[in-house]
Amino acid sequence: MSESLVLGVLGGMGPAATVEFLAKLQAYTPAKGDQDHIRVIMDLNPKVPDRNVPGSQAGAVLAEMAGALQGAGAQVLAIPCNTAHAYADLVQRASGLPLIDLIETGANAARDLGARRVGVLGTKGALRLYREYLAAQAMGLVQLAPDRQDAFMATIYKIKAGDLGSDVRAEMASYAADLIANGAEAVVAGCTEAPLVLSAADVRAPFIDPGDLLARRCVAVCLGQEPIPALPVG
Repeated sequence: MSESLVLGVLGGMGPAATVEFLAKLQAYTPAKGDQDHIRVIMDLNPKVPDRNVPGSQAGAVLAEMAGALQGAGAQVLAIPCNTAHAYADLVQRASGLPLIDLIETGANAARDLGARRVGVLGTKGALRLYREYLAAQAMGLVQLAPDRQDAFMATIYKIKAGDLGSDVRAEMASYAADLIANGAEAVVAGCTEAPLVLSAADVRAPFIDPGDLLARRCVAVCLGQEPIPALPVG
């Protein structure tokens, strides 16, 4: 296999979701031996401040991580965390490297399904990002009611604490059902923890896992099968 681009991964948000992303990168690479796989330089940094806390300085930490990945040899970046994409431009400016955008990937998948109203299971920060990307393509966002959004976040923190049990799985499936009941024609896992306990079999509508699609895109970009994303202008 010809030389591939070196992928830099800003990970650890959370660690289990990052490990799952790395496993998918390996699984989706058409390799006959070790040397055919993509070189990945990653920073699995669970010490990144909570992206859901205003003023947490997460952006500064992510920018530092991105610069270090560039210095180590990364040529293109990925972040397997939806909420962290609020700092996508900062990450790219700090590193000078293009980012394979997770939010864009999820929104485009919903567009390709022909959905007009898209339910998103995500943090408040991720919901803001998805609303913008979906609106740009004439799609509407369906989100949980405030009390259910609070319950969803509590479930996410359970998953981050290592609880992948049946109760948590039932909770996550119920949030997806709420979105569908509210008119969602497709459901996006807008938090990378959600697919750890939720699959297409649990959802009565098309289910989009942007993290899975991101892994596929990373392979395609690094192998030259998809164009390298453009850097932001300005």
